[in-house]
Amino acid sequence: MPIRTAVRYISAPIRYILRPSTTTSNRGYAAIAEARTVLEHELETIRTGGTWKGERIITSKQGPRINVDGIRGQLTNFQLILIYILNFCANNYLGLSSHPQVVEAGIEALKKYGAGLSSVRFICGTQDIHKDLEQKLAQFHEREDCILYASCFDANAGLFEVLLGPDDAVLSDELNHASIIDGIRLCRAKRFRYKHMDLNDLETQLKESQSSRLRLVVTDGVFSMDGDMAPLKGICDLAEKYGAMVFIDECHATGFMGPRGRGTDELLGVMDRVHIVNSTLGKALGGAAGGYTVGPKPLIDLLRQRSRPYLFSNSLPPPVVGCATRAVELLLASNEIAQSVGDKTMRFRNKMTEAGFTISGSDHPICPVMLGDARLASLMADDMLKLGVYVIGFSYPVVPKGKARIRVQISAAHTDQDIDRAVDAFIQTGRKHGVVS
Repeated sequence: MPIRTAVRYISAPIRYILRPSTTTSNRGYAAIAEARTVLEHELETIRTGGTWKGERIITSKQGPRINVDGIRGQLTNFQLILIYILNFCANNYLGLSSHPQVVEAGIEALKKYGAGLSSVRFICGTQDIHKDLEQKLAQFHEREDCILYASCFDANAGLFEVLLGPDDAVLSDELNHASIIDGIRLCRAKRFRYKHMDLNDLETQLKESQSSRLRLVVTDGVFSMDGDMAPLKGICDLAEKYGAMVFIDECHATGFMGPRGRGTDELLGVMDRVHIVNSTLGKALGGAAGGYTVGPKPLIDLLRQRSRPYLFSNSLPPPVVGCATRAVELLLASNEIAQSVGDKTMRFRNKMTEAGFTISGSDHPICPVMLGDARLASLMADDMLKLGVYVIGFSYPVVPKGKARIRVQISAAHTDQDIDRAVDAFIQTGRKHGVVS
């Protein structure tokens, strides 16, 4: 038999073995098709329920006035004048996202330290600017030490698993942020959930958990959907009575709550009674990215050794570190920016209440305009954009069913004229939809 023929006979079974089975391939396609059907049905349920979350595209830098894709300009004297939109839904509480000094600090860090580290912190990802920012954040919060994360979501995901074991207990407010809930799920401690800001229920849970080795009371300082503040003095009183520690998430407070902008613990006079603080660099402190934990040095040292989001995530990029550092330096030097938010917040809240709207929360720049119906919140937000005001409707699952709202956020960068224009737009839109008369 010729060699060529022999090779053909030998290789034929091998090709048959390596060729994908028609049956196996069909099963794969069937699985994908079934998954696609399930996903499309779920997406259609969201659309028909009026809770679809679209993403509007911004074509300018972040700030109180922005340009939005699809919003046409006006033709004046044969020149196209871009129409800016008033932005009332960013976490840019101090207006530092585009502050010239903050931007310049990011550019300088980019030039000196590069775009990124291509490494986690403990291998070759720690630069002197990372340690400098951690020192400044610890100083800002008046705590012993600080550890940086890629986000506050990571900070919350990395804390509880390290601090608490099966002999410990965690007591959490039922409306805590999703990142806190997910972080607690990762730890092996016994879990107790108390009613929202209910000190009586918290005391009941503290009594039930007295056999635990360590106990940690966990709460948002400010709850982001309603703008209400945790009763920290009462929480600290109970924690001390029953021998528990206190943790707060300060993402919606750091930089502008309290006389010096240190947060809700400063505002309520309990800075020395709150043991651990997690917060973000992605809101008031420049708005780029990043989160952190401040607290006792032994805790921070242990987090560096065992916190998985810290150990397995790349270091914060130098431009982000540069921007955040400059933002913190501005706040350490003066409380003027932090103090400017309060008056503007009250101007908006008072004018909206006088117009007949229901505004949830307390004296916080988060001003939820309560509407109840998810579709109404979405339609009103769309109509507000047509009037030149950018706001977003929030509905289930971000907030409970029947609690849909438009969440307005006031910034130090807003002018009184900006606020009055937003109120006028709300009144016009509210009358159209029968919300106010």
